[in-house]
Amino acid sequence: MRSAVALAAIFVALALQTTLAGLVIRGTAALDLVLIVVVYIALKSGPVTGLLAGTVAGLIQDALSNPILGIGGLAKTMVGFLAGLLATQFILNGPLPRFVLIVMATALHAAIFMGLYVLLDLRQFPDPIPAVVGQAIGNGFVGVVGFQLLEWIPGFVDRRRAGRFLKR
Repeated sequence: MRSAVALAAIFVALALQTTLAGLVIRGTAALDLVLIVVVYIALKSGPVTGLLAGTVAGLIQDALSNPILGIGGLAKTMVGFLAGLLATQFILNGPLPRFVLIVMATALHAAIFMGLYVLLDLRQFPDPIPAVVGQAIGNGFVGVVGFQLLEWIPGFVDRRRAGRFLKR
């Protein structure tokens, strides 16, 4: 059941990202919703599940957008594993630690992704630092808000049900 929910979350993030990609103004930093979902899955389920989620999400994303299959998959695999590993070693429940984790995950993903493209001489990135910083901060804010909402909704539903039960 958990793997079905994780796979559904990855597909929803992919659908949202491809839908929102057409709405983003050129020159702005794009969000990586799939990376945010991989980090969330890794935080909640550990390094092995994060590794698997990163592999699946990265390969699907590569198949949909990149001419080279596997570079994004490898980057998301490593990020998912390391995020899950950090979640087992440190308490990452607050908004600030999660923000820092997502920013670090975005920077690591970009370094692996761009580094492999440059290493294989497939593409050059003339000045990637401003775009990566913008994407990292954007991912951090969206991720923290999304994580908080995902953890707030079940409690809200329970309180709502309890309120209805008391009114009867």
